[in-house]
Amino acid sequence: MRVALAEDGALFREGLVMLLQAAGHEVVGCAAGGDELVALLAHHPADVAILDIRMPPEPDGGLVTAERLRAAQPDMGLLFLSHYAESHYLMRILQIGTDAIGYRLKEKVGSVDVLTDTLNRIEAGEIVIEPVLAKRLVERPRGDKKGVVGSLSERELDVLRLMAEGRSNNGIAAELFVTPKAVEKHIANIFGKLGLHPDTAEHHRRVLAVLTYLRSQRDED
Repeated sequence: MRVALAEDGALFREGLVMLLQAAGHEVVGCAAGGDELVALLAHHPADVAILDIRMPPEPDGGLVTAERLRAAQPDMGLLFLSHYAESHYLMRILQIGTDAIGYRLKEKVGSVDVLTDTLNRIEAGEIVIEPVLAKRLVERPRGDKKGVVGSLSERELDVLRLMAEGRSNNGIAAELFVTPKAVEKHIANIFGKLGLHPDTAEHHRRVLAVLTYLRSQRDED
């Protein structure tokens, strides 16, 4: 896979380049900031661009750069890296797109297996969200919560959390020790309760379900 990288921390940037090369990926170029990355990718196409969220142009250059890249090269995947799992970053990222996009913590992509799995899923058009962030956002809120999300059962919230991580039905089934058929039933219930119509593509209904929850959480803050 062809990968481009923008990261203003020299040590982490070089370490990530070595990790990518060890995993067998072709690093078409790396940069310390967003403007350099945009210029680089104009001449050296990549399958996925990896961006540090907090890099030049400050303060959140990765997000601004990604908007430019998604407009210029809509088929290229985007992987955002950060030291922090922040819901407001996730909402900005999902405004950029819900296909071929991911948000992971830097400390979690330090192995060839995790990094390669993340990149492969993004290249395949999936959305990949850091599990710790998905778990935090899809926990049952404290107190009385009004609205349709409050009608979800504990098990349905578990399923929604795993959907937020970008897991497949089989992956959710394995995590929850239930059958894929049971997962399908829970997802159908979630779609029904959130009013997501069956004429919408399955992948987008999954993303919309997660977005519905995230927006409800934001409205509660």
